[in-house]
Amino acid sequence: MEPLSEKQIRTSFVNCTKGEAARLKLPLGFAELPWEELDFLGWVDPGAPLRAHLVLPRTDGPLGITLRAPATKPSSAMKSSLCQICLTGHASSGVSLLAAPLAGVRGRQGNTVGVYVCADLACSLYLRGKRQPKLRVVRYEEDLTVEERVARATDNLDAFVAKVTGG
Repeated sequence: MEPLSEKQIRTSFVNCTKGEAARLKLPLGFAELPWEELDFLGWVDPGAPLRAHLVLPRTDGPLGITLRAPATKPSSAMKSSLCQICLTGHASSGVSLLAAPLAGVRGRQGNTVGVYVCADLACSLYLRGKRQPKLRVVRYEEDLTVEERVARATDNLDAFVAKVTGG
């Protein structure tokens, strides 16, 4: 992913108001992000821990989506969960259900779509082996290359984004 400026990020959001986009906090360590290892930028808002944000590269400019986490997260270290984007297995506390308001009128009416995703939104780093789940869970061996796993995750994320944007 090519590095993005703060302005590019804030103007990319399609499912929140301009005021909400202006108030969101950028990820901690924004200046030191490993852009070359990211397929998308994802972070939990440091100023509002029940909010998360995704910014995806697109040919016509970045596309941002804001998400909400439930106020309570019942989870158990004894159970495991799978991220629907990168298919990384975590203890269930390592995966969060995030809901995105739909873009446009449908979102203003309160309609949302959800996805179970790595709680830290670091799918790109898990795919490349740069980060490991906190607790070991059963890991299924795949014969896919890193590039093939990245392509699958990108397809999964694109399918979610299509639901949010109506495209």
